[in-house]
Amino acid sequence: MSATPIFQVQHFSKAFGGLQAVNDVSLDVEQGAIHALIGPNGAGKSTLFNLITGVTPVDTGSLYFKGQDITSLPSHRRVELGMARTFQNLQIFPELSVLENVMVGRHCRTHSRFLDGLLNTRRNRKENQESEQIAYELLGQLGLQDQALQLAGQLSYGQAKLMEIARAMASEPSLLLLDEPLAGLPASAIDFAEQAILKLNDLGVTIVLVEHNVRVVMRLSHQISVLNNGCLLTTGTPEEVRHNPAVLEAYLGEDSHA
Repeated sequence: MSATPIFQVQHFSKAFGGLQAVNDVSLDVEQGAIHALIGPNGAGKSTLFNLITGVTPVDTGSLYFKGQDITSLPSHRRVELGMARTFQNLQIFPELSVLENVMVGRHCRTHSRFLDGLLNTRRNRKENQESEQIAYELLGQLGLQDQALQLAGQLSYGQAKLMEIARAMASEPSLLLLDEPLAGLPASAIDFAEQAILKLNDLGVTIVLVEHNVRVVMRLSHQISVLNNGCLLTTGTPEEVRHNPAVLEAYLGEDSHA
């Protein structure tokens, strides 16, 4: 893990009508880290994700990714630069196979055009073959290789969550934002999902995750940022956050002592 930030949020603010969802939030995420965002429902975590990934425009503030100001770039350009995300609510194509769903994530890394596909040119065939191979490898890393040809709509909820991570990884990100990756998973699948996240991080991917499972956050994270009513309460190591009186009172309560 490097002390160099891979991205920097500077004074982000976003309001929806009279609701200040994010209020003057500044945040650095170190390259190679697993950085968690925690806080109760309504704290602004998913809104902050949407601002970082360009799904929602900021009212004020700046975003730097790998030293470049990307505040005004649309989402697809951020993906091309190496940023990918999953969503709190599943975003899958149920009528496509698991393999095809993951291959969709390769779109920003391929160069074939409509005419290439229509004529099935050599470039189109080569890129399809490469995308298929990469998708198979990612599914293997996440334990889904046996489901590759199955329809995505037939997956269990936990398997679909892992497939979304594989699809995000197909874009070859250096930064992966995971929005509640463990939500809804049975206890038997949580350990596997944890190991999958650690494996991706070991491959050099910086990970930012929103997650309500505080015990998992404490085990996985190098740094934790705590949001409170759209404001950044504190950022620190798991131990620092665990023993921060304001965090204990506002968020973790008795669960933090377990």
